Amino acid sequence: MDFRSLNGVVLHVEDLGPADRPALVFANSLGTDFRIWDDVVARLIERFRIVLYDKRGHGLSETGDSPYSIDDHVGDLAALMDDIAVEGAIVCGLSVGGLIAQGLYASRPELVSGLILCDTAHKIGTEEMWSQRMAAVAEGGIASIADAILERWFTEEFRESDPIALQGWHAMLTRTPLEGYLGTCAAIRDADFTEEARRIALPALCVVGEEDGATPPELVRQMADLIPGARYEVIAGSGHLPCIERPAQLAELILDFTEGKGLV
Repeated sequence: MDFRSLNGVVLHVEDLGPADRPALVFANSLGTDFRIWDDVVARLIERFRIVLYDKRGHGLSETGDSPYSIDDHVGDLAALMDDIAVEGAIVCGLSVGGLIAQGLYASRPELVSGLILCDTAHKIGTEEMWSQRMAAVAEGGIASIADAILERWFTEEFRESDPIALQGWHAMLTRTPLEGYLGTCAAIRDADFTEEARRIALPALCVVGEEDGATPPELVRQMADLIPGARYEVIAGSGHLPCIERPAQLAELILDFTEGKGLV
């Protein structure tokens, strides 16, 4: 395991694959750690230098001072890439990770050569929605809303066909540090990259699970329409986390996009 002290927090990091290959950096969703990418990484490891990290308040990374702004998360990723000497990377962000990816390009464009925006949007949810969720979690803990979240994360087919895996992902979610979860909810609540999306001037792939209950296809399509020249794809048989439900399809899209745009 690799840990880096950046911006006053210790982040859990993994840097894999050939150092001379194009870098592919993954940013995770709310309530997850970088293990969500395992089955995608296994299919791409020979083609890319893979960089994974747990954002502050998640996984094995420190919590730091909560609540956070999206700039805190963006600054952490920029500092990590500087620390390991990665620039011109393809950045793949899921949900809040997609907001982080958009913010990274807006603030440090030299770090990014392409964007893969997975089950995310230029703006996710409303202030009222996030305030209600934060109040529920502050009162009852993450476990009090976990079942509802898992229904948005995964299709009914997945939930019913693999209850053992479902319990494992439930454990990952509910073991997220409370302050890290609440702090990142605040960051998502206040983030709006609508104008920044219109100024994205590099290859962008916008991907969404067909049955995503958190950032549904119509929302992701709205983001894709904002980004000049963006490619939009829907993955059938997946909810909010296609990296878990449909890793082969997601990896294939990543390869097709990166090869087609000359990024590898």
